Amino acid sequence: MAQKEDLVKIVGAKNLFDNPKTLENYSKDESFVHPIRPRYVVKPKNTEEVQGIVKWANETLTPLVPVSSGPPHFRGDTVPSTGGAVVVDLSKMKRIVRVDRPNRVVMVEPGVTFTQLIPALEKEGLGAYMPLVPRSNKSVVGSMLEREPITMPRHHWDIQDPLLCIEVIFGTGDMFRTGSAAGMGTIEEQWEVGKAQMRPMGPSQADLQRVVQGSQGTMGIVTWATMKCRILPEHKRAFLVPCDRIEPLIDLSYRLFHVLVGDECLILNNHNLACILAQNATGVVPLREALPPWVLFFSIEGYGVLPEEKVTYQEGDFRDIAQLVGLEPMDIVAGITADHVAEALSKPSAKPYWKLKFKDGCHDIFFLTTLDRIPDFVKAMYDQAESYRYPLADIGVYIQPTVQGCNCHCEFNLSYDPNSAKEVERVKGLVTEKSMALANMGGFFSRPYGPWADVAYRRDAETTAALRKVKGIFDANNIMNPGKLCF
Repeated sequence: MAQKEDLVKIVGAKNLFDNPKTLENYSKDESFVHPIRPRYVVKPKNTEEVQGIVKWANETLTPLVPVSSGPPHFRGDTVPSTGGAVVVDLSKMKRIVRVDRPNRVVMVEPGVTFTQLIPALEKEGLGAYMPLVPRSNKSVVGSMLEREPITMPRHHWDIQDPLLCIEVIFGTGDMFRTGSAAGMGTIEEQWEVGKAQMRPMGPSQADLQRVVQGSQGTMGIVTWATMKCRILPEHKRAFLVPCDRIEPLIDLSYRLFHVLVGDECLILNNHNLACILAQNATGVVPLREALPPWVLFFSIEGYGVLPEEKVTYQEGDFRDIAQLVGLEPMDIVAGITADHVAEALSKPSAKPYWKLKFKDGCHDIFFLTTLDRIPDFVKAMYDQAESYRYPLADIGVYIQPTVQGCNCHCEFNLSYDPNSAKEVERVKGLVTEKSMALANMGGFFSRPYGPWADVAYRRDAETTAALRKVKGIFDANNIMNPGKLCF
């Protein structure tokens, strides 16, 4: 009880939860991670309360599990790995601290969702860099920390984009700010002289932001972050490029990146595109059957000086390049317009979340590779699914070029009925076996959630040892989400 009283002093009685139903909700997610019930759930309202919780956890050696997005969660990183943990739910920290249009920067707390951010940016003529149709309660900060790929690879200069600077409470309880946010002066004093917390690297030559990003809450808790924004277009053209095979679409993508044409660029198979666009579960199969097997979505945005002229000349270049590989950009495919797809990609998913629309359950396998390897990975995935008697038509595929096409995010989405033990076991076995097989083929699991951590870290002993040393510096008592990654 003393621990509960201490936490109440920090966050208030209304922001501490220990009723069985709440604890049960936080004990599991949509992944296959073993459920473990936390001791408490706390919802801090500001940085001071977060810092107080972390210092208390060091004194009591209590594990902390940070959470910023609303349910459903999919990757096991928000489920405690050990008993007695306290879940730190940051959803009440939902201030959009500052929108800086001249510098195209926004500062947000971790509870801010894309649903909240998009209209706030639109008032200033700005747009967010979006992952693929996030769920409506997805944390913007959480998405950036997880390095979810954005749909505009030409604007993606570094793997950590669009994340800029962060304020983080490390596992030691120390507050730290990265990049230009580190100083001189307070954040408000920096604003007064025109600074905008835009430079991620620093202070000096340190780049501690990369230690925090992708760490699944094992290094500290981020209390705000700044991110790059883009100017909303005055004129936009969107296109669909259908194809029966994925190879010509990959060839087209490479050629487009060579000349840096366009803005949004991604490839979806017919199942995923149908799940995104269909109104409900019954509409997925008819739409999927009407669509071609593969579709590349491409858009061109114009703003500033001569926006329409910019779109027009880039459209001409795009059509010429597509013709070289025997493809035809289209405005409508199977009754679906390119503008309709563009609209869907510009906002969060309606409920139900598109990945759960078909069968109420979905498990993802994703990794980094290069575009030229995609056909091999797709074939391998289909061959393995066939051996497990998983319906090939139900496999969703999402290919997102990143860092201006230098590599790409390859994602397979496996739908299943969570109430069917047979389907659950089939997908669980397929995910376990296929993840290892894909890693053996060269797939780089740069975001190793749950059992993927063994796949990733078993292959690199030196990196694992270095990370453990870093963990010892920033979280000496191992209170931050222990059991995740290689910890």
